[in-house]
Amino acid sequence: MSLRPLQARALRILGSDWLTPDQPLAPRTSFRIGGPALLFASPPDVDALRRALAFCADEGIPWFVMGRGTNLLVSDAGYTGMVIHMGKAWAWLRISGSAVNVGAGYPLPALARKAADAGLSGLEFAAGIPGSTGGAIAMNAGAFGGSMAQVVREVDCILPSREARTLTAAEMAFAYRHSRALAEPMILTGARLLLTPDNPDEIRRRMADFQAQRKARQPLSAWSAGSVFRNPPGDAAGRLIEAAGCKGLRQGGALVSPKHANFIVNAGGATAADVLALMREVQRRVEEAFGVRLEPEIKLLGEFDAPTPAAPAP
Repeated sequence: MSLRPLQARALRILGSDWLTPDQPLAPRTSFRIGGPALLFASPPDVDALRRALAFCADEGIPWFVMGRGTNLLVSDAGYTGMVIHMGKAWAWLRISGSAVNVGAGYPLPALARKAADAGLSGLEFAAGIPGSTGGAIAMNAGAFGGSMAQVVREVDCILPSREARTLTAAEMAFAYRHSRALAEPMILTGARLLLTPDNPDEIRRRMADFQAQRKARQPLSAWSAGSVFRNPPGDAAGRLIEAAGCKGLRQGGALVSPKHANFIVNAGGATAADVLALMREVQRRVEEAFGVRLEPEIKLLGEFDAPTPAAPAP
């Protein structure tokens, strides 16, 4: 493998123990789509994380924080910056009474199960959300009337200046599928949650009920990034997409799920360009039919060419 000068400098300055050049991203995303990252960093601690940020600042390259690769569409050309992966080193958990201290890399479904085992309610909604805890906090993930904003009390983060900060829930400015972490560059490293004691069997019953509803309504076995568009005020994106006749619409290997219209699935061999073209066509049809412009919930990473119109389903 022939390294670019910048990659060679990164390996020389940061080392190869937790840094990889030209790392394929598709296998690390729930869409199974996307090109490589110029640099892929898995910092083992805060010091390494700060060094990675310092390198990006010195070299003038962008960085992006990645957890479990859900809710993400990576460009076919990849990402010409550093992907900072909050992986196993950040997947820690400590429960004391009703207080939960958790690392940003801890899987959200596992957190919900551990809370249930401890007799703590408040995360039942999260059992079927396949992301990391840090990502879920950043986007204020939610379902079935619950959201991360309801349980988060404090969030630890590192700013681009490499300063460590602890932000309260109020300072996080949570809103529907949004928080300060999406509006300002920062890296969430951990959080403190406050849950409610309850009967573990009752908690598990509610979790199982939510999971059954998900299984009945969503294409859980398909490669996707979850809900593609945010729900507009007072309505549901899936309802509007279906009413606009978009169920089954296809572009290349990307398909609007026949099971849930707000899911685009990789039906086999889909490219990021396919998915983006299909998203644009869904937006166009919904806006034409209802005057509502759907806003994406999934994040786009990398550079994207102007999409071609999607073709009608056969």
